Amino acid sequence: MSSISVPANFPSRVISSAKKKSAKLTLWPLVAATFFMVSGGTYGTEEIIHGAGYGHGILILLFLPIFWSLPTAFMIGELSSALPHEGGYYAWVRRGLGNFWGFQEAWISLAASIFDMAIYPTLFVFYLKQIVPWFGEGSHGVWAGLFVVAACTALNLGGIRVVGITSLWLFFLLSLPFALVVLMTPLKLSAFATAHAAAAGTSLGLLGGVLVAMWNYMGWDNASTIAQEVERPQRTYPKAMIAAVILVALTYVLPFVAVYFTGVPASSFGEDGAWATIGGLIGGKLLGIEWLRFLIVSGGMMSAFGMFNALVMSYSRLPLAMAREGMLPKFFATTSNRTNAPWVAILVCASGWALCLGLGFQRLITLDIMLYGASLMLEFITLVVMRIREPHLKRAFRVPGGLTGAVLAGLFPLALLILAVFKSGSETVLGINGLLFGAIIIASGFVVYSVSRRFRVTARPAPAGAIEAT
Repeated sequence: MSSISVPANFPSRVISSAKKKSAKLTLWPLVAATFFMVSGGTYGTEEIIHGAGYGHGILILLFLPIFWSLPTAFMIGELSSALPHEGGYYAWVRRGLGNFWGFQEAWISLAASIFDMAIYPTLFVFYLKQIVPWFGEGSHGVWAGLFVVAACTALNLGGIRVVGITSLWLFFLLSLPFALVVLMTPLKLSAFATAHAAAAGTSLGLLGGVLVAMWNYMGWDNASTIAQEVERPQRTYPKAMIAAVILVALTYVLPFVAVYFTGVPASSFGEDGAWATIGGLIGGKLLGIEWLRFLIVSGGMMSAFGMFNALVMSYSRLPLAMAREGMLPKFFATTSNRTNAPWVAILVCASGWALCLGLGFQRLITLDIMLYGASLMLEFITLVVMRIREPHLKRAFRVPGGLTGAVLAGLFPLALLILAVFKSGSETVLGINGLLFGAIIIASGFVVYSVSRRFRVTARPAPAGAIEAT
């Protein structure tokens, strides 16, 4: 694959001629990619209803987007429209708070990716085994997980447009079985109401349900890292963020409302793969096959694949942007002449994630929320700082309410983060308390920055007037 090397001090605001010629991501492929960076569909929400019950669970899924997702989407909309740089949130924080905090933003995100990205190939194999049990024997599942990594790497090497269109098709395909669940509800009203008394939920409770829902609504800023590869990012990002918030909320809430009316108890969502079992009940058998169960299991594979695929695109742009500004070795800024994909960053990141597949990380909610929350708060602080320091910076979209609105936008997410972290301190990672492990990761970023200073050639953040509109 032919490539070009970008100098270490190459500023992220400059768009190469190759980039200008390459295909860019339009609105709906960006919405689909954001959907997978955040959600991946209805899968993963079962524990909310199982723990909190239908009433509380559905309320959580309805109100959390308002207090958690929408403020984040507004913040991303403003900063993306003002600073449509490759590297997204890293570039914003570096511009607003300086090199040190910009480095920490990228460090926390890449460190968190090690735990996040190990989850999705494992989920893919979990659903695959339900269709072909052979993949549950020996090392067959490991090879299937490696296939996910290799296939998503290949798609990302094909360019951002390939990833966006793939995400769009996967969204339609995995949404189909849940759309059928909703549409078939009138035929199954109260059909499974015999055990409805068990629908009150379990010990997870309301706060536990909020915690799990926060995990399911995380990751909105991941879409920002590809800003220079999006068509008219100043206009596209605000629309895409708001559309994605609505879409994710609907895919979470509607299937649960539909199943509630069938009389399926909340306790039925307690087992792994509960949606497949419930789909089998609702759809029944056709030619001896529980066809809706099969579709939901297949959708679970698509969900895991689509999330890994979209996040490879997102995370790989961080080393690219950092290398262009001298914060990492310049070879990370090497891109393909044909597709403009940062192939070195993609291959290095994918190799690291592949090595983590055998570690068996499960859904580490405490660690994920702590690391994501730290990076998110740096972005909200940047929003306020940029309003004060660069009030005349052109913004196609603004968080409503002036400077006060910018400050208030971060308060609800901050309160939820504090609540979540103190509520969930019992998880362990490699035998260490999750909160302590997260603190070690964050502190290690300070050390790495200090040690690596002598090896960096750091470009100064661009002044406001020098930003090239895209």
